[in-house]
Amino acid sequence: MAIITLTTDFGVRDHFVGAIKGFILSEIEGATIVDISHLVSPFNIVEASYILKNAYKTFPEGTIHIIGVDSELTPINKHVAVKIDGHYFIGADNGILSFLAKEINPEKMVEINIHDRIESVFPVLDVFVKVAGHISRGGTLEVIGKSIGELKMLKGLSPIINNEENQITGTVIYVDNYGNIITNISKQTFERYKRGRNFELWARNHKFTNIYFKYSDSINFDAENVTNKDGEKLAIFNSAGLIEIAIYRSNLDTVGGASTLLGLSYRDTITVNFKN
Repeated sequence: MAIITLTTDFGVRDHFVGAIKGFILSEIEGATIVDISHLVSPFNIVEASYILKNAYKTFPEGTIHIIGVDSELTPINKHVAVKIDGHYFIGADNGILSFLAKEINPEKMVEINIHDRIESVFPVLDVFVKVAGHISRGGTLEVIGKSIGELKMLKGLSPIINNEENQITGTVIYVDNYGNIITNISKQTFERYKRGRNFELWARNHKFTNIYFKYSDSINFDAENVTNKDGEKLAIFNSAGLIEIAIYRSNLDTVGGASTLLGLSYRDTITVNFKN
């Protein structure tokens, strides 16, 4: 039984997602369809990359992931089908797969070449679902595309280290549903350059000198007035292994989130300074 996931910026108000699911069920008998997200910010390929990277690995090998973000076919935006880490990804070669391909070498990569056989103004439905159907029936990627040697890589995914190796400059790559800010500074990079030194993490004019592993680690539960700690700022290494700036028990409708309370948004600069 084929498992098909969908990651798009189509939202849930219009007919697009329903139409895609209907066509999948028509093309692939007994398919299991899983929505990863349809609320990716429009054309935000970095956001789509982050969401997909942290979701795909929980699915069984052989799962087919359809990506409907910035998916229109253009001379600089080819359509590709790629096998990475035992999973199949179908989408545009616009950099979305950078997060995966830079860590795990793709097993197979092809540029999809079936467009001359399909009249399409909606490639996620007309082209990507056809390719998913072919793969689900045991078809090889070489039948629906020509092999390619590399994928387009997104710029700015990695933080910058200064020459003295005492500063990491990163950026905000994602703002989650709680208003938490996710940066592109990984725990691995942080530890590599920390080398036992003290540090200061700066986000605009907000300073952090501790990075926790859980939100609740920042709270002293033996102290009085623990219930008044909602809304306190903190930094953690999140489940994706990236530095995240958060608000304890944040709620965008009440106490607010890091994005609103600290004035942080997508692509803002985050700096870690190490002290000798």
